[in-house]
Amino acid sequence: MIRSIFAILILAIMAVSGRAGDTNQTTVISTNKPAWESSFAAGFSLTRGNSDTLLTTVAFKTHTKTLTHEFMLGADGSYGESDSVKNNETLHGVGQYNHLFSERFYGFFNLEGLHDGIADLQYRFTLSPGAGYYFLKTTNTSLAGEAGPGMIFQRLGDVDTTYATLRLAERFEHKLNNGARVWEKAEILPQVDKLQNYLVNAEIGAEAALTKTFNLRVTLQDNFVNQPAPGRKDNDVKLISGVVFKF
Repeated sequence: MIRSIFAILILAIMAVSGRAGDTNQTTVISTNKPAWESSFAAGFSLTRGNSDTLLTTVAFKTHTKTLTHEFMLGADGSYGESDSVKNNETLHGVGQYNHLFSERFYGFFNLEGLHDGIADLQYRFTLSPGAGYYFLKTTNTSLAGEAGPGMIFQRLGDVDTTYATLRLAERFEHKLNNGARVWEKAEILPQVDKLQNYLVNAEIGAEAALTKTFNLRVTLQDNFVNQPAPGRKDNDVKLISGVVFKF
């Protein structure tokens, strides 16, 4: 099932079709700006002595934007031990395609997969189409809201579940002139016919430039499951710091 999380990302990869331009133009003007902006982040912590701990985190993100298309892909994972006992094991992937109908209004399709061994979540796949709107959209600042129906397929503990959900989400990002940026995003996914069963995912982060290609990133993630697996807690919080390579 872990491999399936990677497989679902393939569905989100689409070729960007056509470039807007004058129909009478016969030459193609190229620029040095890359079509895709990508980054790879890694964090590592190790202690030995009175306490033996290990924690590793990796994350990959890439995105591209045109006048009418936006593609966002990401994958991340973590593994940790304390005194040779596993205390962290996650694998996560997400892909989203936006089609802009105007400068601010767009339709989207979101795919997400998650495995969390400590929470006894074998897999959770979320598929959600919907509509979004940019309340702020400038060169350095963006704020968007999204809403739409969705489906969740999961195995929590030994129980397989499939149910319809709603997805309400927002995301904000602000870039500073010195190459630093801050961002936050949050989403809530209640089960349509059982509103007391819901998920909440939130993230806030900051990134500062060390060099032209290396950044320092700190991220706080909060994942809340109103009905967790038996014997598990309903809330998981992670504070992650690491070095980011941009390409």
